[in-house]
Amino acid sequence: MADTAIFDVDGTLVDTNYQHALAWYQAFRRHDITLPVWRLHRAIGMGGDQLVAHVAGDDVEERLGEDLRTAWEEEFDGMIDSVAAFEGARELLADVKHRGFRLVLASSGKKKHVEHFLDLIGGTDVADAWTTSEDAEASKPAPDLVQVALAKVEGTDAVMIGDSTWDAIAAGKADIPTIAVRTGGFSVEELTEAGAVAVVESLPDLRDGLDDGPLNRPTR
Repeated sequence: MADTAIFDVDGTLVDTNYQHALAWYQAFRRHDITLPVWRLHRAIGMGGDQLVAHVAGDDVEERLGEDLRTAWEEEFDGMIDSVAAFEGARELLADVKHRGFRLVLASSGKKKHVEHFLDLIGGTDVADAWTTSEDAEASKPAPDLVQVALAKVEGTDAVMIGDSTWDAIAAGKADIPTIAVRTGGFSVEELTEAGAVAVVESLPDLRDGLDDGPLNRPTR
């Protein structure tokens, strides 16, 4: 039985995926590269250290990778005040913690962004630990961040809760099952093909079904 719940933050607990996609779109446009926003959206959830090559190729990464990531950060900074927590995020975290799970909020985001999001959901009051981009060398879909999250609370078995295919792939590489929430805009088929063991529409739906899935530990 799992003793740790690892929650992705961006796109799962706070509604950021489309801001991220638009920030990347504007970052590429600064360098006269125009990519379809839908294609960028499909890469959201992947860390910025891997996204540029994934969507634009190794040559663009080699020439412009660091400049693009700096531009993305500047663009996203200008949008961050439009980000809101998803309905039921704080209540879900409290319920999972009350059931006896060690609770980790796992993000590969910039420290300043993560801190802002934690404030939106009251994360520092309920979570046992959290991560930022400073905690792992390689971001999703590498498993590093998931493994760091588990180690931070000295957990032995975990359940991942995420919104993107990259969450499920990264957790799968660490032999951790994923419950996927469709808040990131990915389809049921995409999420299950990436390895999610269950897919729900929203955080309130996940909370309502806690007794029927991997987070079904009895309330203590």
